[in-house]
Amino acid sequence: MNRPTRRSVLCAPALLLARPALAQRGSFDSFLEGVRAEARRGGVSDATLQRALSGIRPVDRVIELDRRQAESTLTWSQYRDRIVSQARIDQGRRAYAENRALLQSLEGRYGVPGRFMVAIWGMETNYGGNTGGFGVIEALATLAWEGRRASFFRAELMAALRILDAGHVSPQRMRGSWAGAMGHPQFMPTSFERLAVDADGDGRKDIWDSRADALGSIANYLARSGWRDDERWGREVTLPEGFDPSEATRDNMRPLREWAQRGVTFADGTSVPALEMKGAVILPGGPSDSLQAYLVYHNFNVIRRYNPSNFYALAVGLLSDRVA
Repeated sequence: MNRPTRRSVLCAPALLLARPALAQRGSFDSFLEGVRAEARRGGVSDATLQRALSGIRPVDRVIELDRRQAESTLTWSQYRDRIVSQARIDQGRRAYAENRALLQSLEGRYGVPGRFMVAIWGMETNYGGNTGGFGVIEALATLAWEGRRASFFRAELMAALRILDAGHVSPQRMRGSWAGAMGHPQFMPTSFERLAVDADGDGRKDIWDSRADALGSIANYLARSGWRDDERWGREVTLPEGFDPSEATRDNMRPLREWAQRGVTFADGTSVPALEMKGAVILPGGPSDSLQAYLVYHNFNVIRRYNPSNFYALAVGLLSDRVA
């Protein structure tokens, strides 16, 4: 998933650690034997284990990417301009138009507007243009064996094996990011098990090659996270002179009428309505940058369930406003 801290360079000490570890092929074989035994106990068939695990080896590049250390972060303005670019907006408009009937059907089923499905699709994989080139089983096995976050990735590996055993995808087609995020919506395997849907009714939850399943799974994720179909995500606002930036926190949810009484207005000059519906003011550029302020509602926090970053949720909201 996209995050504002993805600007990094390879950490040389990490590489020195990774190379000797990858020489321990025997330990990886022993690790796989334990995986096979655990998966069998969980009901995964021998045929699936044979297809999925035969011949796999640790992937040096996966460990290198996992051990990268962030060197710097983008400011909100830099992130917004890079992510919510005109090219991404234009491509999103085309994707929305091409899939309008499908999106309307899914909107009726899950109560999530199609523009948000498209925005997350665009954020995660550039509308399916970059779904990842790593074999998910091999990547997850590498990370579960390597040890830094072994328990997390072992659980994801077990989930991936169950997904294969259920026939949703073949091992060859189960490709994704170096960390195991899969398909158009970039679901981790445990998220797939909880939230992926068979929207096209063919008996498989195919987030790799079925747009209906991929977009439906995004909608189901948001719906199950508490989406409110009668609210927006938020709006850009103008703050009154003397506004206390300490009040600009995501947890400081107040009725909109209170923000209106304090002199907060929408950036387009219209008034914030005097409603009981709650919102919070946030300053993504930090407390010293009150010129970039947003009044965010419940659905903003629902988007953060997909990726717990204010930058990400704001970008999804802004992109959704522009694609439709």
